[in-house]
Amino acid sequence: RIRPTRPIAQIRHGLRAAFGSPRVRILLALTSTLIGIAALFYCLVEGWSLVDAIYFSVMTIATVGFGDLAPQTTLGKLFTVGYVVCGLGLFVATAPAIADGLLRDLRGTPEP
Repeated sequence: RIRPTRPIAQIRHGLRAAFGSPRVRILLALTSTLIGIAALFYCLVEGWSLVDAIYFSVMTIATVGFGDLAPQTTLGKLFTVGYVVCGLGLFVATAPAIADGLLRDLRGTPEP
């Protein structure tokens, strides 16, 4: 018999295990710090609201880039170039680390 809450409970448990990993915590801390610095920059330089600045910062390093917001100042554009170069690598390291932790827990494989 299929119990619909079982997969949800497994995923919740797996995410808890993934976020308990020191590697994932460090990557999340670095990613969050970088997003916070970028959001503060966009608030101050571009005059965006905090929500818009966080939204843009996350969409940019996740390479989604809807195009609804874009820096208008030269400083903002130059910062964004550096932010993408640094942030993309960090984001690309963080997302798979979380997925790996989740999958390891679901399979019952210990972390190396």
